[in-house]
Amino acid sequence: MSLDTPILDSQLPSLLHQITEEGGYAFTSIATRAAAGDTRAAEAARELAWEQLHSGPWHSVVPIWRDAYSMACLHVAKCHFRSGELEQALRALDMGLIMGGFTLRDDLNLCIRKATQALRDKDSGDDRGGRHQKVEWYEDFNLAEATRLLPAKSLSRKTVVKKCGLSLEGFLREHFVPSLPVIISGSMNHWPATDRWSDMNYIKKVAGFRTVPVEVGRNYLSSDWKQELITISEFLERIQSGHCSPASTTYLAQHQLFDQIQVLKQDIVIPDYCFVGGGEIRSLNAWFGPLGTVTPLHHDPHHNILAQVAGKKYIRLYSPSSSEELYPHTETMLCNSSQVDLDNIDEEEFPKISDLGFMDCILEEGEMLYIPPKWWHYVRSLTNSFSVSFWWSVEGNSPE
Repeated sequence: MSLDTPILDSQLPSLLHQITEEGGYAFTSIATRAAAGDTRAAEAARELAWEQLHSGPWHSVVPIWRDAYSMACLHVAKCHFRSGELEQALRALDMGLIMGGFTLRDDLNLCIRKATQALRDKDSGDDRGGRHQKVEWYEDFNLAEATRLLPAKSLSRKTVVKKCGLSLEGFLREHFVPSLPVIISGSMNHWPATDRWSDMNYIKKVAGFRTVPVEVGRNYLSSDWKQELITISEFLERIQSGHCSPASTTYLAQHQLFDQIQVLKQDIVIPDYCFVGGGEIRSLNAWFGPLGTVTPLHHDPHHNILAQVAGKKYIRLYSPSSSEELYPHTETMLCNSSQVDLDNIDEEEFPKISDLGFMDCILEEGEMLYIPPKWWHYVRSLTNSFSVSFWWSVEGNSPE
């Protein structure tokens, strides 16, 4: 039993030639042995490609080295698969998707489907006669308790308008054109995800062995923030434990999970609202984490529909006209993020924000929030939560 890699098989000489032209003589020699089934060579090739990926800023990496990393991951996965080490094979393939290039992506996905099916067959054989019991992974919600954890003045001013079954014409005229947020309810009832993703056992079954990048720490602006690569089963165990301090909070944030794990993409539907005005989808991102996860105050260049599939979130929004009063960071990489920590506002350092108007809401399960481009928003999970954001842009509103 083996993994098929039709693209790699047909393009291997060309890929190795391109890698050699970029100084990858050692990699080419080792990768040739790896292609013949040498396990140690496959691991060595992957380490060489990994070093190249981390030789400087990510944007400066020569693209062929990303393809080299994907190639090496495929060779490593083949070795593990032949040995019956299915979980290790899947991890290698996921790393190829997360860190590798696009040339061999179809091969990676093809192998992932085969390895996943082999794991399912093995698990069903080990658990014959077992019944699937639904295990919800998020807790009951207490509004009074949750409100005490929110920033000052939350839910005391203007709340985001909520509309049920909003028509495309109404969305275009009343919100898209004037650039005004709105909560849309009644438009996710047909999504399989609304039932499936509240079940921890379902997520473990279809994606538990998959490796994903997670953020660890209070938020991406904190000094203790870092990233890790763990399996979704390990991630769910951290959520379920409920003992995370702010410094150890683990969050799968702004990750293109549905490009990586396609079975989960089949559980959601791109909202028709995303195509209003001739829109073009830029990315689908997953936001999956425990109670208390925070996305600091920031803005994005895209139109955004945040769909709340499981759990609840608090969102605060400030108009683009308030940008100056929100004290954006001056560093280029963080210029879309505010220096103000809404959970602990220093009014002496940031006096303009004290009486600044905003709107906010609690986004319930099954609701979508439209966030227009450049609207500042802060997000806090009030329960364990799983959301999807759909980013799209139209002509004249492209990312900066």
